[in-house]
Amino acid sequence: MQWEVFTMSTADTPPAAAARKRADVHRNEQKLLAAAAAVFVRMGVHAPVREIAAESGLGMGTIYRHFPTRADLVVAVFRHQVDALAAAAHPAQTADAPYEVLRQWVHRFADFLVTKHGLAEALHSDQAGFETLHNEFVERLLPVLDQLLKASASAGYTRADVRAYDFMLAIGNLCIGIETFPDYQARHMIDLMLAGLTQPAPAPTDNEVSNSAVNDRAC
Repeated sequence: MQWEVFTMSTADTPPAAAARKRADVHRNEQKLLAAAAAVFVRMGVHAPVREIAAESGLGMGTIYRHFPTRADLVVAVFRHQVDALAAAAHPAQTADAPYEVLRQWVHRFADFLVTKHGLAEALHSDQAGFETLHNEFVERLLPVLDQLLKASASAGYTRADVRAYDFMLAIGNLCIGIETFPDYQARHMIDLMLAGLTQPAPAPTDNEVSNSAVNDRAC
């Protein structure tokens, strides 16, 4: 089945019903994007539409209605993943376990690179469009990675001399093997790289020492 163009109109719909319809359309679109992202990680950006439909629980016609071409879908998934990665490093989330938050974020970034690697082919000859999207993700995500690295280093978990840009390039290079070797385990390679950045376990804070002494006396 080929990608076809579908259109939707709310011109003759009452305002309240139109608002509900728009909300439903947005929810379905987000559901489709999350499902497509998961399928792309497993099967690449050329995965059959039926796989995305099965993952999302929505019909194939709904996919075509939202995304008339595969390039439209790939670009939308790319931006959806960038938005999710940009929102995943809120200071409140990094306060308690900065190293684990960094690790999980890097794994999600590796999944995102699967879509990014297929983006150029999906856009065919639109090199300018590809470069624009590439620059967009670097500008938005590099500060996020920098924040995560600094939070982990400040807590004593990882080295403080790691530049975010160098680290981002290293992750990208580790993910290249995904396209060549079917059994390549990018996440395992990334965990090995992260392990190389770790410091000895952080010394307990004054509060932790005080609480430990109190507990010992209580026992």
